[in-house]
Amino acid sequence: DVSDVMADLLDVSARTLTLGGRLVYIIPSMTDFDVETDLPRHDCLKLIYVCYQPLQTGLGRRMVTMEKVKEYDVTQRQSYLENTWVNGPESALKCANIRERLMEAAKLKPGYEEKARYRKQKRQETKEAKKRVKRENTGTPSDSKKAPSSAS
Repeated sequence: DVSDVMADLLDVSARTLTLGGRLVYIIPSMTDFDVETDLPRHDCLKLIYVCYQPLQTGLGRRMVTMEKVKEYDVTQRQSYLENTWVNGPESALKCANIRERLMEAAKLKPGYEEKARYRKQKRQETKEAKKRVKRENTGTPSDSKKAPSSAS
């Protein structure tokens, strides 16, 4: 899941960066995201900079820069992973459940059902068109493409 991916990203970075090396990544976030408690952490990495870019109402992304400030101790790996999220599962869920939260918010908007039906219809039409093209491209050659036979 997303929280494991983030924990692994920070752990691999802490192991492989040289002291003073930097990790830069982008993480999606909702407006209720708290940088102090909801960003993943690692004991060997110091948070240098966080820049927020709003994308739509309630959703944005953060560009995060961290610097390696301490040598990685392999015997502490489990501790590093356990301490990735300041508030444990609550913080991790804020990153992991963004799609579901966006869908819930979208369903509350007027006209959602109509738009959803339209998008579903367009997806189905596109899928059918792709199947048609695939059949046309992988089918047997048409008579006009066949080599002329020699009549004797």
